[in-house]
Amino acid sequence: MGFTPIFQFSIIPVFRSLVMLIDSHAHLEMPEFRKDLSEVLQRAKDSGIGYIFTVGTERKDWRRALEIAGSHPSVYAILGVHPHNAREIDEKTYPALKELCKHEKVKAYGEIGLDFFRNHSPRDVQLKRFREQIALAKELRLPIVVHDREAHQETLEILKSEKAGENGGIIHCFSGDEEMAKACIDMGFYISIPGSITYKNAERFREIVKSLPLETLLVETDAPFLTPVPFRGKRNEPSYVRYTAEKVAEIKKVSFEKVAEVTTENALRVYRLKV
Repeated sequence: MGFTPIFQFSIIPVFRSLVMLIDSHAHLEMPEFRKDLSEVLQRAKDSGIGYIFTVGTERKDWRRALEIAGSHPSVYAILGVHPHNAREIDEKTYPALKELCKHEKVKAYGEIGLDFFRNHSPRDVQLKRFREQIALAKELRLPIVVHDREAHQETLEILKSEKAGENGGIIHCFSGDEEMAKACIDMGFYISIPGSITYKNAERFREIVKSLPLETLLVETDAPFLTPVPFRGKRNEPSYVRYTAEKVAEIKKVSFEKVAEVTTENALRVYRLKV
């Protein structure tokens, strides 16, 4: 399918006698984690979660995401402007992001993209800001994390026209069809699988995951959202990424250890993190 990894290496990660997993996308800076972040991180560690990537999606969250990443060796940051907040971008936004993204713990730019389901920002503004932020990520030489909801065709068109594959990156919480997934993989993107794959009504999504090579997949929580079964209805947290990985293993008829090993390699590769 034309998928070319950024780095070629092989590891068999082990973390405190557990196979290591990476939560490739969470929101630890959100208010839901203010009271018990230390306990959340300890549970993640005890569950074999080696690294967590926390995503600051608007101005008020960027420094908090960096503070958390700077204070915890297992946490890295991703910064950008979510499509919900695209209308808030002004002349100060990109200079501030350029400065913050110089921090050594920032490993990607995002999440950026289009959300035509909520439409919290006007669609024309979202389209313009998506293109601008891809350009900024190129300038910063960072992979991008893409948010796409009910805007599949427009997302693909912009990724292609802006040559976003030169950055590489991740389609976060993938919700498109198999054709879109393969088009994104051909451009050099990974497909990230959230806890919603465990939901009863997610059969179409499970069929897509079944069809894709494990070498193109990541697992994520999107915590505090999209809590997997058996904890659905409660706050999501990074330790629960194991349930998503277990479901991927079941779908693809491989061992949990294999899913953990390969998705960990994939995350380390796309985030250009050497351990």
